[in-house]
Amino acid sequence: MTDRAIDVYGLTKRFGDRVAVDNVAIRMPRGQVWGFLGPNGSGKTTTIRMLCGLLKPDAGQGTCLGYDLIADSGQIKRQVGYMTQKFSFWEDLSIRENLEFVARLYELRNIKQVIDQTLETLGLSSRQKQLAGTLSGGWKQRLALAACTLHNPAMLLLDEPTAGVDPQARRDFWDQIHRLAAEGLTVLVSTHYMDEAERCDEIVYIAYGQLMTQGPVSRIIDESGLHTWVAEGPGVRALADRLRGRDGAEHVAYFGSALHVSDSNAAKLDALIASEGGAGTQWRRERPSLEDVFIDLMSQAQDKS
Repeated sequence: MTDRAIDVYGLTKRFGDRVAVDNVAIRMPRGQVWGFLGPNGSGKTTTIRMLCGLLKPDAGQGTCLGYDLIADSGQIKRQVGYMTQKFSFWEDLSIRENLEFVARLYELRNIKQVIDQTLETLGLSSRQKQLAGTLSGGWKQRLALAACTLHNPAMLLLDEPTAGVDPQARRDFWDQIHRLAAEGLTVLVSTHYMDEAERCDEIVYIAYGQLMTQGPVSRIIDESGLHTWVAEGPGVRALADRLRGRDGAEHVAYFGSALHVSDSNAAKLDALIASEGGAGTQWRRERPSLEDVFIDLMSQAQDKS
């Protein structure tokens, strides 16, 4: 048995003339939590569907959980839990009835015992008779997680699972993910949230179907070559308009009430900031954030569609 949960290379998928995934390679060890990041339309969902055997690649090869990506797609499906972007369970069935249906699909034994344990683990026991259609986003998320872990998979592929849920539900969800990972489960989760990405062992960033970078968050930031200054004060909105497009300010973006100004040339950036000292504006140098780095990566990416 390989020590890699995912080991694929050259992964490519086309839809007509559009290349949705272009020569992507991912080598992910077992038992880790990886974040899969990228803008809308970047190819994340297409890649996930190829990895779990739902979509056949046009090119590329490799393995998922030790099974051949193309020849053994049936075995991969039975070993993977896949949570889709959109809630995909039956709203006119209760939580328990949904799980009973999924358990029969997987031909599980001891269905009652398995469901009871899953309901207890995910805090759904008290709501098991509630219709899925009446659940809030956070509780629907728990039901979806229960359904995709019911058959005790070796790996979870989660496609933007926390979109549209409140911050507490997102935190609870991630607590569950790390609990499952501590028990040996491998998790690849796509997300748009930088704080979620920073909870992962490593991240993979894809844009326009191309793999832009991969590795631990700290290393990706260190290797980005970016330098960042942060401005705060009443005049930052007017300051942003003055700085955009000027030499030494490759990226200018708001983060809450603060303005981040970044450039790959530290000397040019420092000179620009010195010329914009401005009364009422407080400047400080900071390590680039993950979002600073991703804005820079997007500027480097090319849309070949």
